[in-house]
Amino acid sequence: MKESKHLEFKEKITKTFLKTVSAFANYEGGTIIFGIDDSGEIVGIEDIKKTSLKLENMINESIKPNPPYTITTNDRQSTVSIEVRPGNRQPYLYNQKAYKRNDTATIEVDSLELRRLVLEGEHMNYEEMGASRQDLAFTTLEQELKEQVGIKRFDLDVLKTLKLYSDEHGYNKAAEILADENNCPGIDIAKFGDSISIIQKRITAERKSILIGFEKALELYRDYYQYEVVAGDKRSKVATIPEEAFREAVANAIIHREWDVNSNIRISLFEDRIEVVSPGGLPSGISSEEYVEGRFSVLRNPILSNVFNRLNIVETFGTGIRRIKESYIASVSQPEFDIKENSIQVTLPVTNNNQNLTADELAVYNSLSNAKAKPISEIMDSPLIEFGKSKTTEILKALGNRNIITIEGAGRGTKYRKANNIAKVWQDEHGELHIE
Repeated sequence: MKESKHLEFKEKITKTFLKTVSAFANYEGGTIIFGIDDSGEIVGIEDIKKTSLKLENMINESIKPNPPYTITTNDRQSTVSIEVRPGNRQPYLYNQKAYKRNDTATIEVDSLELRRLVLEGEHMNYEEMGASRQDLAFTTLEQELKEQVGIKRFDLDVLKTLKLYSDEHGYNKAAEILADENNCPGIDIAKFGDSISIIQKRITAERKSILIGFEKALELYRDYYQYEVVAGDKRSKVATIPEEAFREAVANAIIHREWDVNSNIRISLFEDRIEVVSPGGLPSGISSEEYVEGRFSVLRNPILSNVFNRLNIVETFGTGIRRIKESYIASVSQPEFDIKENSIQVTLPVTNNNQNLTADELAVYNSLSNAKAKPISEIMDSPLIEFGKSKTTEILKALGNRNIITIEGAGRGTKYRKANNIAKVWQDEHGELHIE
């Protein structure tokens, strides 16, 4: 048994455990076990009943407000456990300070995180707070609502319906983010050449309606990743990166980001991929696996999400990640999701639609990574692989011969990763379009 983000061992009682009680109550909960040393060895407590009463008194006297917890004893091991459940009255303070878990350590939260805890305790989102200014105009939002929704008149009643304005508090932060001019971060878009040192074009849309930034991003995407091909008297539009995937990635970055972080959404356009980086990690209550698999979505900014839904930019049913992945269903190259504590990056590669992979070949290919080469043992651990090692090895060799994957090393040290192919659009003598 090892310590983790949700489990801490204490060999004896010291006041430091109260910081961890604060951390567990403020976030996802956890358990503290007394009578186990840092290595996980059971050493026991002399008087577990007396210890239980002492721990209860220390928590009740030191943590404000009183957190939800349960104390249990294990007579056989002579240990005492405190199970702390996530509270709904944040922040839970010890000595006037709030704490959180950082892996197996407990640390004090900063002022920004403390403000978020206060909002959570008041059952509010950041976007519901009052706007920093009340002299807001909504020309862009009005135009989009008339075009997409068909409203005839734009007035204060419309803004109230969208929950952007109330008679009691005026405009909120969500309204400010959508206003023509504001004090909010926006979107930074850059098109790179052969390296990140070569910037071919850059647009920064900040302190103006986020709808303007969204449209600027779409314009640059269409300039660099969509082509029009003429075949006789027919014109066909070809996208080397699916537009639906790009729209979903940018829209998700907008409606799920942490808006209290003074940092722009960053969109980097490369020859072989697009990277969309959103400030803020995952909302509390959803794991990385659940996010990537698109099982469900926790709305960090429900007011913005509702507006984007009404404008037909996104759906509010948490299908964004699934829609991104489905738009790549016929492609060898697949999107990647890099989830950090304070950011989420979505990478959309140029598609490769003409490799004609079998279902088994596609399973092996999708078990690989672009960045990190994997040995056969890691590949076999993938839930996508439903056949034996011999067949997997044969498929890897065949994919390597077709330059779809890269094979590194030899013998037991052999590793495999996806090849970084750049898609090309071309037309054969019969007028048929191909992407490779």
